[in-house]
Amino acid sequence: MSDPNYVCRQSEVLEVMVLPVQIVLGKTGEALVNRVSNAIGIVFEPHRMRREARAKIDVAEAETKAEIIRAEGRLKISEIEARGLQRMIYEEGRNQENIESITAKAIPHLSKDAKPEDLEEDFVRYLFDKAKLVSNEDMQEMWAKILAGEANAAGSFSRRSIDLVSQLSKADAELFTKFVRSVWIIGKPVPIITNADEVDRNDETRFSFSELQHLESIGLITFSGTGTYTRTGIGKTGRAFYYGCPVDLEFSSDGPNSILVGMALLTATGVEIASLSGAESSIPAFEKGLQHLLSQNIAVSIPIEAKQAYLAL
Repeated sequence: MSDPNYVCRQSEVLEVMVLPVQIVLGKTGEALVNRVSNAIGIVFEPHRMRREARAKIDVAEAETKAEIIRAEGRLKISEIEARGLQRMIYEEGRNQENIESITAKAIPHLSKDAKPEDLEEDFVRYLFDKAKLVSNEDMQEMWAKILAGEANAAGSFSRRSIDLVSQLSKADAELFTKFVRSVWIIGKPVPIITNADEVDRNDETRFSFSELQHLESIGLITFSGTGTYTRTGIGKTGRAFYYGCPVDLEFSSDGPNSILVGMALLTATGVEIASLSGAESSIPAFEKGLQHLLSQNIAVSIPIEAKQAYLAL
């Protein structure tokens, strides 16, 4: 089976902006800050990231006005050139604020075995070329998880995933988070989506045809329309996982057996981005998945030793 710890949970966001990095994650956090600084040619103090970034913008605006005055003393510049200079410095100040905020948010997601110092400079530059324009807090959290995830395990995220995240709207991200609540591990991440009809806002397991089509159009899933995807090659017994909770499966025949899993599958990029979604387990999604398995004459049971995992859902 795949890693049973494939869980898309929201991590607590630590207030690293007012604490020294050494207090948060010691040398690992410092290494991330240094690697980002070296890769994109900036220097910032990690223990006052967001608080001082705002001050930097104010200082930049003041310095811009002073620079304009100095420039006018050396040569005449047009009003539009002066406004352009002011806009450029202001935008770079905002970009800097976003870069520092994302870096700060990444630190709590670093594992104890993370190696930020090994991050490829090209990867860091490419990431922040896309992420520096993002000021929305939720979307910054996604970028932070990409940065930390790559430091935790090199090769976790492709440029295709970075490109896709850069194009996601907040509404896209929220819809995909809802979708990921229905993802099980049955050998690999498998969403159990069995309907495509009118959306019931009170039922987090229901999706409209157009919603699933949209997730397919942006590259996160493949959608069968009216068909059903199948998970094959399963023996007499097997084990599935829903957000860390194991569920034992038993078929009537020795196998190989198949499971009808639903109308959609995650793409390779969708699997990568699912880990960023912040989705949490859902009792309705879990129960609907169990009912779908039972409807195929598959016996399901939760191991006694998994009681705590079940209660944690």
